[in-house]
Amino acid sequence: MTGWHYWLPLLVLLTSLVASGLIFWINEESSRLRSSINLGAAALKISLVSVILVGVASGEMYETRFALLAGVDFVLRADALGVMFAGLSSVLWLFTTIYAIGYLEDSPNRRRFFGFFGLCVASTLGIAFAGNLFTFLVFYELLTLSTYPLVVHRGTAKALRAGRIYLTYTLGGGILLLVGVLWLYGLAGDVEFGQQEGFSELAATHSSSLQWIFLLLIAGLAVKAAMVPLHGWLPQAMVAPAPVSALLHAVAVVKAGAFGIVRVVYDVYGITLTWELGLLLPLGVAAAVTILYGSIRALMQADLKRRLAFSTVSQVSYIALGISLFGPIGTLGGLVHLLHQGLMKVTLFFCAGNYAETLGIHKINELNGVGQRMPGTSLAFTVGALGMIGLPPVAGFISKWYLGTGAVAAGIYWVLPVLVVSTLLNAAYFLPLLHRIWFRPQTGEWPQERTLGRWDTSLWLLIPTLVTALFSLLAGLLAASDFSPLAWVELIVSTEYLP
Repeated sequence: MTGWHYWLPLLVLLTSLVASGLIFWINEESSRLRSSINLGAAALKISLVSVILVGVASGEMYETRFALLAGVDFVLRADALGVMFAGLSSVLWLFTTIYAIGYLEDSPNRRRFFGFFGLCVASTLGIAFAGNLFTFLVFYELLTLSTYPLVVHRGTAKALRAGRIYLTYTLGGGILLLVGVLWLYGLAGDVEFGQQEGFSELAATHSSSLQWIFLLLIAGLAVKAAMVPLHGWLPQAMVAPAPVSALLHAVAVVKAGAFGIVRVVYDVYGITLTWELGLLLPLGVAAAVTILYGSIRALMQADLKRRLAFSTVSQVSYIALGISLFGPIGTLGGLVHLLHQGLMKVTLFFCAGNYAETLGIHKINELNGVGQRMPGTSLAFTVGALGMIGLPPVAGFISKWYLGTGAVAAGIYWVLPVLVVSTLLNAAYFLPLLHRIWFRPQTGEWPQERTLGRWDTSLWLLIPTLVTALFSLLAGLLAASDFSPLAWVELIVSTEYLP
């Protein structure tokens, strides 16, 4: 296959790679040119991904392939699941870029920041479109290397320490993933996603090996997915600027780990074989433990970004919990939460950044009365928080509804109390924040007020925040429509992931 269908997945990656190369090349002072390159590349990427989305929905196939090593191909393939992740990454990259331009205005090292920012997004799109385990592994490790400079961007001792912790965890996870990939290659050769027909025969003679390989692969992916006990890097990484936090939590790193778990279960082993090997229950239990642990730790945090970080530890594991339910309804809940959590969590981190940049607010006890001073940001925070709790009509309700009904349909009833308790914990660590924001009076001066906007904050910071909050709301209100995130996930499940 040649022509447009052959080159399009590669072109999507090149939009970020070329933009990063240009940004590294131009002068630090060329802020207007740098912003134009960033926004132009983001808009072009969305356009290309939209073309692929329409084509995949119509049954078209887009694949870039060439031999890289003996017996191993480099494969970029746009299937329905990959397009879903690529669409989320592309859209949120645009709004995170807009936000970062305003957030980093007049700060040093913007060329370095936006250069690695683009490389990070290119790595994420490579993960989305990877057509086999080898290609996935390459981009998975590139993601680690490209996000490290973003984590340590401020250059402080605290940032450098967080960077060392981040590298220790993620490179360690990468080694586990590499061992699993090599072991599986020795048994099955080059493993392409969605072509696991021969695994049933392999399991007849190598079931124990396949079980150990699965554990290695999932452990390697669970580091970036921040599953307990491999989550320790994530709260430490909150020392990074707010756009980086948004990127880590909603667009790139933790989503790459969760997305990889979905790939291994459905596109490497296959859901039926994973169940027959007895691997879904341990995955579900690990996800449940992470959900409850993350929520309890979030409740204990006095720092706003750290509370949001532990919330991410909890919320991302809903994805793994959903796919462990061995049924289409639970899979719907898990996969759609990959999209919904991204929209809601990027909104919350945008809000945290707005509070910090405008008023110097970092601690929860400093939020009293901020709704009067920053009503737009606070309204967006309210939407994101209610969605995380799972209240209708925000998108988070749709995720939890399908997870709960999926557990009932699969007869896995122990999941229901996990969802109930986690929802109560979500309410316990978010509702007091909303009470402080809207109903408690301001006490004293703000920690460090800056004049970024008379009504709220800088429009560069406020507009992306309001737009992503609106998306979070519309994803819930319009869930039954043909163009909602849920509709695309239903297409994925009905065509590819029925057990």
